[in-house]
Amino acid sequence: MIEDKDQALASVKDWILARKKGSEEVPLDLDTDLIENRHIDSLMILDFLFFLEHLVGREMPMEPKLVSSLRTLRLIRDNII
Repeated sequence: MIEDKDQALASVKDWILARKKGSEEVPLDLDTDLIENRHIDSLMILDFLFFLEHLVGREMPMEPKLVSSLRTLRLIRDNII
């Protein structure tokens, strides 16, 4: 388990911002919908999942709940990290 959720969440935010140029026009806070606001798109989702699995040190089962857990940084922090 990750000891510092804030640091892990900062890593997630940095990963997203580094890969999505032009997303600066939509703020990226805890409740920003990452998919709706195109911070994460369909081409990025698998890379994002691999990044999260590496970050938390465990595999995440592909199930419908997983996608809804990726919608905001708050949901990622509360359900994945």
